[in-house]
Amino acid sequence: MHGETRYAFARLYPDGPHRLVEGPVCAFVDWVMEDLSGLEMCRRLRADKRTAEAHITIVLDEDDAEDKRRALKAGADDYILGPIDRTAVLDRVMALQWGGAQTSVSEILELGELTIDAAALQARWAGRALDLRPNEFRLLRFFAQNPDRVLTRADLIAALGKQEPPIDERTVDVWIGRLRRALRAMGAGDRVRTVRSLGYVYDSH
Repeated sequence: MHGETRYAFARLYPDGPHRLVEGPVCAFVDWVMEDLSGLEMCRRLRADKRTAEAHITIVLDEDDAEDKRRALKAGADDYILGPIDRTAVLDRVMALQWGGAQTSVSEILELGELTIDAAALQARWAGRALDLRPNEFRLLRFFAQNPDRVLTRADLIAALGKQEPPIDERTVDVWIGRLRRALRAMGAGDRVRTVRSLGYVYDSH
């Protein structure tokens, strides 16, 4: 892999990860598994401290909007329509690592109380680390690069490098909800504002 980010691929079984190695984990979970559902596997991964911060992509059998919503509610960060092969997995991981606004990985953004360290994949509010998953981190970085500007869902999907395969625009609402909760938990208030029928804006003041 390029750069400093390393991804651990683990084959996942109902009784837990078969193998874990150092580094962030990208987990691809089938919608239907031999002994349990993919939704239950997502919940177990989130509940296990070894994989709680993994980037989870659920592999759907059908392009169904309700299944997508259920997957995100169960803890998945993303979804993809199966069947998938090794190339599709690598393409998605590379998009996860390099997708988004084209900025230097060493960039540090400061916007009021918000500090974003792209190299460390860490965001802080008033010096306190925000608890963000990869998608929400990249969304926040993109907002910080474009403060006080209305961004459409399509803009945000493009910023995350998720045009291919296409992502349901409503999925952005789930990511925004998670980002808002993380900001509120740090006392940042309602920084990400909804602009009806248009999109979202990060209010810098």
